Amino acid sequence: MPRAHVILDKQAVIAPVRRRTFGSFVEHLGRCVYTGIYEPGHPSANDDGFRMDVVELVRELGTRTIRYPGGNFVSGFRWEDSVGPREKRPVRRDLAWHSLESNQVGLDEFARWLGLTDSEMMLAVNLGTRGILPALDLLEYANHPSGTALSDLRVANGTPEPHNIRMWCLGNEMDGPWQTGYMTADDYGKLAARTAGAMKMADKDLELVVCGSSNSGMPTFGDWERTVLEHAYDHVDYVSCHAYYQEHDGDLGSFLASAIDMDYFIDTVVATADHVGYKKRSSKKINISFDEWNVWYQKEHEASDEVNDEWRHAPRQLEDVYSVADAVVVGNLLMTLLKHSDRVTSASLAQLVNVIAPIMTEPGGPAWRQTIFHPFSITSRLAAGEVIRPVVEAPTYATARHGEASVVDATATVDEDRAAVFLVNRELTETTQVTVDVRGLGSSRILEALTLADKDAYAKNTRTEQNRVTPHPNASATLSDGLLSIELPPVSWTAISLG
Repeated sequence: MPRAHVILDKQAVIAPVRRRTFGSFVEHLGRCVYTGIYEPGHPSANDDGFRMDVVELVRELGTRTIRYPGGNFVSGFRWEDSVGPREKRPVRRDLAWHSLESNQVGLDEFARWLGLTDSEMMLAVNLGTRGILPALDLLEYANHPSGTALSDLRVANGTPEPHNIRMWCLGNEMDGPWQTGYMTADDYGKLAARTAGAMKMADKDLELVVCGSSNSGMPTFGDWERTVLEHAYDHVDYVSCHAYYQEHDGDLGSFLASAIDMDYFIDTVVATADHVGYKKRSSKKINISFDEWNVWYQKEHEASDEVNDEWRHAPRQLEDVYSVADAVVVGNLLMTLLKHSDRVTSASLAQLVNVIAPIMTEPGGPAWRQTIFHPFSITSRLAAGEVIRPVVEAPTYATARHGEASVVDATATVDEDRAAVFLVNRELTETTQVTVDVRGLGSSRILEALTLADKDAYAKNTRTEQNRVTPHPNASATLSDGLLSIELPPVSWTAISLG
């Protein structure tokens, strides 16, 4: 049996737990909005047409920030289409996903939905096919109290109070050739800087996110961030990171070590941002909004006919069904985001419902939790206080994609009266015995120990077996003389709450 040892010390503080780390993403793509969060006529729908069974699951998931309305969708979006009387809203073609957008859910409705889920909005503006003035108009409509043309329009549309949106994305993945209106780093950096400067003339306290690279495999990665920030550094607060992972060619070992790549991605972007800051002699630090991350089987979707020229309303697109292994990776990626809480102060699991999502629905039918729902909801519930840096002593194994990887990964948080330890076992076939030295935390009892695992690492939750995979109490967990002992099944994710 492999053995690992973890040492935790409450003095080894990385940063406070950021509630915005537990964010998600709703894009007008596939069935995320229509028959996802919104389905008039569904037995659970409220007066606005929102599915309350989905609302309850979102609340259980524990999201705090929702990025909206895209994603690639936003680069062709006219925000004015989505406000006012629903019967007068135009139907438009969405070039990004080759579908039809009815605009029956727009800014004001989505803001009301957020109120049901206790989440705040991160709103994206279209810098792909639009620019400064439409962004300023949207800001006025959304945030100005009243007494101007656009704020009074919002009031007339039935929303008397301003939405007071604090976080704004300056476009989406503007380096990607798939993006409507994509640009060079120089062109985008100039436009983002001018837009950000104008928006902060209206409200100096806005938090603005400039687009980083679409992923770390882009040929311009690093240089894109440098060029964009050289233009926009003084005007923005965040640079975005996007990363998706999947198992390639049956290489489960590499897939389970995906967090190593995320760690490298974050460190590289932080170093690049700080380099620009040093060049500018600036005392300001640019933080990271990791506002798209998840497991996504992109190669499988590339070979399908999901995206076509039929121009359908809310087609089924990107509806990945997730396994235990996928959930273990998602839990490990979230642990990595926590370990970078000093600079990653906002993040968004992409997406929320149906589209590469933790929640699935069937039109007119049930809503259920995918496997990846569980590590996110449990971490959101247990992580509190400050993130502390663990010392992990564990065997390693060789991966084809990420070099040497530790069999066990860990992170922890500590609050005034409780602590939480999160563990991953990447061992493919064997249970790993782990001891955790918690004497430095002052913990004396186990409040909860949950493990997500299955004899079949590819077991999934489906409409017919909605609870095939759920976390179970780990009966092996014991705590004596400040040493926590626990057995981790192969390919598993574990959370332990201590008092």
